[in-house]
Amino acid sequence: MAIDYHWANDTFLLLQKTKKVELMYNLLTEYKIGIGIFAICFLFAINYNVLFLGLDNDFFGIVFSAFLFFFGSRKTNFKINYLLIALIFVLEFVSYRLHTQSLHFLSLILFLCLIFYSFTGKFSFVAFICILLFSTIFNKFFEHLTSEIKQGLCYAVFLTLKNFMTLDRIEGVNFYSNNTKITIDTACMGLSMFKTGLLTGAILLTLEEKKQKKYFGIIPIVTFCFVVVALNIISNYFRIVTLVILGCTQENTLHHLVGLLCFGLYQVIPMVFIINYFKPKMTEIEVANFQSKSIPIILTFVILFITSLEIKSPKKDHLLTNLNPEYNIKNGIWVNDEVFKIATSNKLIYIKTASHKPLICWTGNGYTITESKEILVKNEKIWFNKMEKNDIKYKSLWWYECGGKKYTSFLEVMFMKLIYNQPIRLINVTSRL
Repeated sequence: MAIDYHWANDTFLLLQKTKKVELMYNLLTEYKIGIGIFAICFLFAINYNVLFLGLDNDFFGIVFSAFLFFFGSRKTNFKINYLLIALIFVLEFVSYRLHTQSLHFLSLILFLCLIFYSFTGKFSFVAFICILLFSTIFNKFFEHLTSEIKQGLCYAVFLTLKNFMTLDRIEGVNFYSNNTKITIDTACMGLSMFKTGLLTGAILLTLEEKKQKKYFGIIPIVTFCFVVVALNIISNYFRIVTLVILGCTQENTLHHLVGLLCFGLYQVIPMVFIINYFKPKMTEIEVANFQSKSIPIILTFVILFITSLEIKSPKKDHLLTNLNPEYNIKNGIWVNDEVFKIATSNKLIYIKTASHKPLICWTGNGYTITESKEILVKNEKIWFNKMEKNDIKYKSLWWYECGGKKYTSFLEVMFMKLIYNQPIRLINVTSRL
């Protein structure tokens, strides 16, 4: 009987490969926890700059929110993994297209929440809100509302105090009383107190849950958050009222003391009182046959890893691509990789990446913004600002630009870049009045 040696050899090689695959599978199964921990550590290691940026922004708030998440999590029958994966996918898509590190950082934090839920079946909606609150994406969002918030609060204070004290007029954030100008500083926008107030509210909700051994539903949590936001507005309103009455609007000990007192009187104390009317009614459920699933974690890991590589690659802003010829770039210089400056005899022009409003830079350099509004120039909306420094007044025009069109909304121009992937820039033209 003849023997087919080629068939026997192929069979032997196939068996060898099968044994190797089986051996590899057994090794992966045996050391899957260690391999998983190594993969997660590797992912976070290659994102060290993103993590540093996020933690440097608000280290205490992020760490405390994470602690609150582990401390206050409970069993839930909601399929949170689907929500987290969907959020991560959306955030990573935007991060990949726009090189947005703040969104990528939030995705990494949500990935940790996904891992925790996948192995324990527990989740904390209260802490989840805090994680969103202390992420850098919230700061970016708040930066684009700071001027409007501050001016709105100042005008409300003016309408109140003009009936009780001598106030001649108000210009933006400047109160005039007997030819004396009182300027409300940037700290009175209340971002720190806003986040601290919501974190305090989250602590109160978690402690109430632990005391009652029951849990709040989504609606009571969201309702209480709106209450905290309303209290924050009231607190900042009375803070500005007190500072104007005392004539203390520059940063000093009294200024900070007034801020802390208003925070305690108009936020903390009312929250402690109001929480008594919010009673948790949900008992912790026993989730039957809950099993940890590795496939969603692996899928999310791959998405995060791909975006991480894109985030690490050099970002090309193309700030001067297809720029209007009226800007003579030959007379300009690069201040840094994100800012190009053109100085003329009567104008100062900045062409920069659309990261935040120029008002942030101006106020950071000691300029006082007295007026900010949208105006129409050649049928296109742009921002018009009045500001001053050392008794010299300036006017500043600025807008976002994408595809040759001007925009006044940061979200709108970023959406256009997300869809069409065209370069965007911010143009700021400043001159003396």
